[in-house]
Amino acid sequence: MGYENILLNKENKIAVITINRPESLNALNAKTISELSSALEELNADAECRVIILTGSGEKSFVAGADIKEFSDFGQDRAEELSRNGHHSLFNKIENMTKPVIAAVNGFALGGGLELAMACHIRYASENAKLGLPEVTLGLIPGYGGTQRLPKLVGKGIANEMIFSAKMIPAHRAKEIGLVNEVYPIEELLTKTRELATTIASNSPMAISKAIHAVNLSDTEKGFETEIRYFGELFDMDDKKEGVSAFLEKRKPNF
Repeated sequence: MGYENILLNKENKIAVITINRPESLNALNAKTISELSSALEELNADAECRVIILTGSGEKSFVAGADIKEFSDFGQDRAEELSRNGHHSLFNKIENMTKPVIAAVNGFALGGGLELAMACHIRYASENAKLGLPEVTLGLIPGYGGTQRLPKLVGKGIANEMIFSAKMIPAHRAKEIGLVNEVYPIEELLTKTRELATTIASNSPMAISKAIHAVNLSDTEKGFETEIRYFGELFDMDDKKEGVSAFLEKRKPNF
């Protein structure tokens, strides 16, 4: 399908979704969230796609936040609906995809933009990236998962500091605290992200799908039992048979 606010490119088992609203620093509005949700559904059902990269257009901004103009006059009920719909239609959908989603954070990742990156499974950032949750300066709190995902990534103390102070942090600090995996010059960011995606795409898609779900349950009571069950289930699947055969035959597996 055609999209207005995002670009979608698929090549060599890797899909790149680019949020394309440079005039507003790629801010998230309702239409962009809807298009991202639709694109992810499309890619999740596409057997040729193994890994998804999510990035922003230009070199200034990944996503500079939500489009405040859209909800500035909301009351409690509409605000709760906005948050709940965002969780279900996009942010939780990313986290629970059957395929890895890698954020290539190419500049500002603020508010909903940082929450979008945190919903992804892996984050690479450019050296010029700035990350933060400024919602308390508006009299609000993060509403798209920021209060839940940030503590899991960086610990409660640092999460509290970032949320309460609303300060932006630079990319190198984000790497120090585990908020992003790696930092690269802006001109190398997408290349390095594609390299990682290519490596991931060569591995078993079924095993990766199971791993995503198991890792997502790592801080719950179901985590260990889920790992045990999936470990067993994979023994009866074609990917395990191919992987073990390739290992014994000293060749690369063909998943």
